[in-house]
Amino acid sequence: MVVLLLAPIGARAQAALPRGNAVTDPAALLRNALPIDAGDLQELQHRLEATSDDLRAKRWTGLTASTRRCQSLLTSKRAAILGRFPESDQARVAAQLDDVDQQLQAMAAAAEQQQRDPFVAARRDALAAIGDAEALLVGPYPFQIPSEFAALPRLLGRATVLLSTTKGDLTVVVDGYNAPLTAGAFVDLVQRHFYDALPFNRAEDFYVLQTGDPKGPAEGFLDPATKAGRTVPLEIRVPGQEQPYYNQTFEDLGLFKAEPVLPFNAKGTLGWAHSDEALDDGSSQFFLFLSEPELTPAGLNLIDGRYAAFGYVVEGFDVLNDLTAEDGIVSARVLDGADNLQAHA
Repeated sequence: MVVLLLAPIGARAQAALPRGNAVTDPAALLRNALPIDAGDLQELQHRLEATSDDLRAKRWTGLTASTRRCQSLLTSKRAAILGRFPESDQARVAAQLDDVDQQLQAMAAAAEQQQRDPFVAARRDALAAIGDAEALLVGPYPFQIPSEFAALPRLLGRATVLLSTTKGDLTVVVDGYNAPLTAGAFVDLVQRHFYDALPFNRAEDFYVLQTGDPKGPAEGFLDPATKAGRTVPLEIRVPGQEQPYYNQTFEDLGLFKAEPVLPFNAKGTLGWAHSDEALDDGSSQFFLFLSEPELTPAGLNLIDGRYAAFGYVVEGFDVLNDLTAEDGIVSARVLDGADNLQAHA
């Protein structure tokens, strides 16, 4: 049986703690993971995301000033932002930028009146519009998957999957831009209904919830045509690298201060399980990371750089909080992005 091994926190992990506050919002993590260079639009995105510090501290004067600076940036850079998009997309992006401008006005008004909930709602909508625009900038698939993995399915883009559990539904986004083989294996198994009616076979309170162990003696997925088992390599991409590292941990690579493009920063991060004995024997089991980022900050969990993250829960956190070892997957189905799945190279 393939299981997830969680090592104890040690001194080396403390040395890997990244500077500043980790990004913990799954929507922000997915925006940041897009293979794009959007210049001023991404600067606007990051400025809006950075208002979280002032919001937590209730620094309303700072929030007002930050929002006004974002409005000024949007006004002054609007033409440059639009110029990055193909002419065929510019009318659509212009409408999205109009929406961002309206949300910035609402944010400024909420900050001046010290109203947290309206501020958060307007910022969420502004960032969603920015993310939708940024997604239009994704060009051809950004790298070539090594030929040694040609027989494995791959997800060349993103997909949205609905996991229906015994407690309710979870919506997850899986990211093939940064973990194509891991995300591809997962979506392929979802399409095969492999996860339907499987229980959670491992549960640790406030840490992980794991499933994907098939019924019977098999330890993973067996190809029905060949009866052979299929395994997936450890796959982790680092910012600035053209493609993921395969079957190498950060420790193997000497990257003790690195943070992957898809980090285990958010509650509900999807991770691919492998055994303690090998990095490339993960076949079908995946886990949901349950640790609160405030309790286990990025760089202290010893999962980043040892296991592949391949997506995030984006809806259903109330359900996620209620799941236990007594629960399981009722069904899994792809809502969007199935056309990004390729069975092999």
